[in-house]
Amino acid sequence: MATDIKAALRRQRIETPSWAFGNSGTRFKVFSQRGVPRDPYEKLADAAQVHRFTGVAPTVALHIPWDKVDDYADLARHAREAGVGIGAINSNVFQDDDYMLGSVTNPDADVRRKALDHLLECVDIMDLTGSDTLKLWFSDGTNYPGQDDIRSRQDRLAEALAAVYDRLGEGQRFLLEYKLFEPAFYTTDVPDWGTAYAHCVKLGPKAQVVVDTGHHAPGTNIEFIVAFLLREGKLGGFDFNSRFYADDDLMVGSADPFQLFRIMYEVIRGGGYDERIAFMLDQCHNIEPKIPGQIRSVMNVQEATAKALLVDGDALAKAQAEGDVLGANGVFMDAYNTDVRALLAELREESGLDPDPMGAYRRSGYPEKIVAERVGGAQAGWGA
Repeated sequence: MATDIKAALRRQRIETPSWAFGNSGTRFKVFSQRGVPRDPYEKLADAAQVHRFTGVAPTVALHIPWDKVDDYADLARHAREAGVGIGAINSNVFQDDDYMLGSVTNPDADVRRKALDHLLECVDIMDLTGSDTLKLWFSDGTNYPGQDDIRSRQDRLAEALAAVYDRLGEGQRFLLEYKLFEPAFYTTDVPDWGTAYAHCVKLGPKAQVVVDTGHHAPGTNIEFIVAFLLREGKLGGFDFNSRFYADDDLMVGSADPFQLFRIMYEVIRGGGYDERIAFMLDQCHNIEPKIPGQIRSVMNVQEATAKALLVDGDALAKAQAEGDVLGANGVFMDAYNTDVRALLAELREESGLDPDPMGAYRRSGYPEKIVAERVGGAQAGWGA
């Protein structure tokens, strides 16, 4: 059994976000750190360190315009030389002043055109970098009853999504992200998985839903959403992070590791582990060191996956068929309570990696190197 689990873990790929390597934070404060990247090239160099020490993070998601460059083919070349590739392209239609009342759902047709042009530009960047995935998140919504017509905003959203869908090339797709609230507080135009699912079903197979684990009401059964979307062939990927109260963007598995385990079980149970499911991180808080924070999140996802792979499917099915409530739950808990750290350390050694990625990074000299070299210039951060 250990051999099968190791084989499955070797296939796992976890995508890191470029924006996690720059200065980031909350509405309260963005704290700057020494040695953070000053441009997308340095972000990719840092992301390559995560892959170097974990062996399972070979791609990096970009955020446009935060990662805007003059030559995207050259950026893709730089990524390959560093040992990683370009992953999903993330659009940004939430930071310009024009988007105060929305982007693709804005009542102003000129603003909607500007937003759509940006989304189409992101598909152009996909073509230049070799990316096959566009990630769409809209902050669009309203703050007050009567502010705008709810149904008309859905019509505008559908029109924009259809235009993007038609622009996608062979082998390309987009993932539609939902969020319960923030920054809109009365209505959000894509507030939940059902809204995202409905739009994606209407469009076709190149449109799928992405589940951000921080974008739900307290107590939401996220694994049910995962199971349903997998059953319908509409789960495209995850933005993994942790939250205690709202969209906290904390390290993956730091708030509720049991939830992460339950999600990964449903992914494996539903066949998603071997499908085109993007396991992306979307963590960017303001106090932890950037590269080690990403390494820790990757390791936490690996541990949750290993535990999920340990679930005895035959014993679980037997207990479920017999209505053995405690027995079925016991199978689940036995797997979750298993310490898989030694198994993962052994797997890393077999793959030619240091069994302790965090320690290996600390000993590598890279933290001191970037602090010494990255002096001057403007540090990357939110909006850059």
